[in-house]
Amino acid sequence: MSAPVVAVVGGGQLARMMAPAATALGVHLRVLVESPTSSAAQVVVDAPVGAATDAAAVSALTVGADVLTFEHEHVPFALLDRLAAAGVPVHPGTHALVHAQDKIVMRRRLTELDVPCPRWTELSGPEDLTAFLADVGEAVVKTARGGYDGKGVRVVRSADEVADWFAAAADGGVPLLAEEKVPFARELAVLVARRPSGEVRTWPVVESVQRDGVCAEVVAPAPDLDPALAARAVDVAVRIADGLGVTGVLAVELFEVDGDVVVNELAMRPHNSGHWTIDGAVTSQFEQHLRAVLDLPLGDTSARSRWTVMANVLGSELADLTDALAAVAAADPAAKVQLYGKEVRPGRKLGHVNVSGDDLTDVRRRADAAAALLRGE
Repeated sequence: MSAPVVAVVGGGQLARMMAPAATALGVHLRVLVESPTSSAAQVVVDAPVGAATDAAAVSALTVGADVLTFEHEHVPFALLDRLAAAGVPVHPGTHALVHAQDKIVMRRRLTELDVPCPRWTELSGPEDLTAFLADVGEAVVKTARGGYDGKGVRVVRSADEVADWFAAAADGGVPLLAEEKVPFARELAVLVARRPSGEVRTWPVVESVQRDGVCAEVVAPAPDLDPALAARAVDVAVRIADGLGVTGVLAVELFEVDGDVVVNELAMRPHNSGHWTIDGAVTSQFEQHLRAVLDLPLGDTSARSRWTVMANVLGSELADLTDALAAVAAADPAAKVQLYGKEVRPGRKLGHVNVSGDDLTDVRRRADAAAALLRGE
């Protein structure tokens, strides 16, 4: 017998965090990394270097692999389509992944599925945005492809505020769309895992706290969430997973608005909102993603503790975050640290801390304190 081989495009922290789960399952992980020093390359033995847009590199990655999957969405659709046509199992498939690659395609399909979304429109020029703003007053303009962590997103009251984007789009650049700026109470997220045979599992609904467009903290489960609204959020996420034919882990980011939810973004891979599951759930999102893409029975998604808080480490005053490990361990032996092996830059996701317990105020304080030590504060 030989171990299943899972090929992963992308060498960031998400691929890095798949490695312990793959080791535990006896799965051989092969990761296409951007450089020999990338986050995943530091911990994965089989880590060829190549770009996600390099057809030869991606094709070579799949030789002998049981499945091809991803830690980001930035792989050319045509390349994946050719691989799938040649018989390579691609999960999520191109028909599903395109909805995470292109926000206009996503909004069209979610509207067809009667999934609650903000009011939105495609923008062919400034006049479209001016007309939309006349209805909504303030809008969120997004690039249809390539945006993440607040990049490719602007909140505007005038078409002049994105004149440079319109100029780039007219010159063959990325198309634009506008969405109503939703007066939300908070941001929620639902993680769904779905295998090719159709089995679906979901984790508890979480609250995601953003700072400067980047996730800073996740609380699991979302505090004071009405059970009926939690069920509604899960139903929306499962409807999307089934309706798009997703395989693997799907993250559905939501706004809580006036006792209901509307869909903000989708990610078809393990996601920042699910890092709490490494220590706080019976089955982590990383193990579950491997199970799902290999079409293995999915694991239990129950929470291990009443509360788990994940605090991101965004930038640091330290040149090497491992210098703070002794201080973190001494201050809180129960804090669980994950460092990503990245070069320190302001605001960059360098790692995270998970803390679990029965008192949310205490758990939150401890997670934030541990993250602060890793930031050198």
